[in-house]
Amino acid sequence: MRNELLSPAEMAEADRLAIAAGPLDGYGLMQRAGEAVAAVVLGRYPGAKKVHVLCGPGNNGGDGYVVGRLLAEAGVDVALWASGKPRAGSDAALAAADCALERRPLAAFTAEAGSLVVDAIYGAGLSKPLTGDVKGAVDIVTAMDLPVVAIDLPSGVSGESGEVLGSAFRAALTVTFARKKPGHLLLPGRERCGEVVLADIGIRDEIIDEIAPQAFENLPRLWIQNFPAPAVDTHKYRRGHTSVFSGGPSATGAARLSALAAARSGAGAVTVLSPANAMQVNAAHLTSIMLRKVDAVEDVHDLVGDRRPSAFVLGPGFGIGDKARDFTLAVLAKNRRDGGVEGLVLDADGITSFRNAAPTLFEAAGRPDAPALIMTPHEGEFGRLFADIADNKALSKLARARQAAQRANAVIVYKGADSVIAAPDGRAAINSNGARWLATAGSGDVLAGIIAGLLAQGMPPFEAACAGVWIHAEAGSRFGPGLIAEDLPLAIVPVLSELTQSDVR
Repeated sequence: MRNELLSPAEMAEADRLAIAAGPLDGYGLMQRAGEAVAAVVLGRYPGAKKVHVLCGPGNNGGDGYVVGRLLAEAGVDVALWASGKPRAGSDAALAAADCALERRPLAAFTAEAGSLVVDAIYGAGLSKPLTGDVKGAVDIVTAMDLPVVAIDLPSGVSGESGEVLGSAFRAALTVTFARKKPGHLLLPGRERCGEVVLADIGIRDEIIDEIAPQAFENLPRLWIQNFPAPAVDTHKYRRGHTSVFSGGPSATGAARLSALAAARSGAGAVTVLSPANAMQVNAAHLTSIMLRKVDAVEDVHDLVGDRRPSAFVLGPGFGIGDKARDFTLAVLAKNRRDGGVEGLVLDADGITSFRNAAPTLFEAAGRPDAPALIMTPHEGEFGRLFADIADNKALSKLARARQAAQRANAVIVYKGADSVIAAPDGRAAINSNGARWLATAGSGDVLAGIIAGLLAQGMPPFEAACAGVWIHAEAGSRFGPGLIAEDLPLAIVPVLSELTQSDVR
């Protein structure tokens, strides 16, 4: 299976196209879905005392009727509970007619300890809060802490946004079909899904290609073809030169963390650009990383002319104000073809410095042949540049990141446990390997350095950002408890080693 994500609307279109293409009709797809869920239940919960199948009135409920019938035929003690009646002539009505189990009203739902619940009430398309008998069933199952197998998505979780609509089942396992949905990866929905099993029900890859989804799960197969691997005859500058702007004498550590991460990610040369009053502090802590005095915009121009760095990082520990804005705009004023500057990773103080001057930044990034701009805001920084987008609660995190990327003419890394990476052209990826151990000071500085190092080596901006986020999270997950930011640059090494040998390439 590939890593495209389908919105609920795109999934409905995939169903329509698959039915039109044949050989399966709608009921045939429903049968396949029910068979997949029943197989998971029988394989994972062979000792369940009883299975309660909860069916809604739509296609998700139709899947549930198939599951109930198949489990009963396999000798499982099944109780079937229905909320509403399938529409006459629908595939769900056919599935209900083929299921001989007694249909009990969900309003009367009861269960016993040791039983299993199959949630087939609502799927990915839910857009309003659960109420009435459905909410009552959620409350009962939650209070009893019964294991739940959800079909498509736990009822109460939006497939579009991952939002919990009032209340929702907390599944131990979710079985979905063809492709995952954004709600499987975006928080808080991701936590409600448990393990996600992706089942093939006969919707061919050609159907997905016809839909051409622009959202993806951020996995190596998304970007591994662009991942840098040094040639035998390469040299350091052919592997890219990354320059990181440093703050003043009491705020140099963040830039050094970023620089070390850029070096570890494979950049052939890395330079810390230091104000004169911090040169001595930086020099005392740097060995393989170079150091250069940069106090004014003229120094930035001289650097580009002399050393031709491929990528810059500005923001970690830099300080907020005119200097950050001036240096940012000086880098973005270079022509990518003539100056060789591929891009700028703007983080932390660099982002906040444009709080009241966002249009100036966005205009500079949108200039033809400008270096690529990659911004890595956390929630608060995102709101400083995109207040109206951040305040729009009708938008999912995926939609907010996409709107921001288009407005800013930049790749946006909207950070969090469910980081979203979005490009101005509409492509977006949701990261799914986030690590709780990364919630530590300096972690974001390392991420900025990894992305810049990959960008300097020739990865396209969107792919460099996606790869950087995944590598950063993977390193954090593998390291585990006790992680501090200083550990991360070295922790990415085994991850990089595996990627360079990947057979996905």
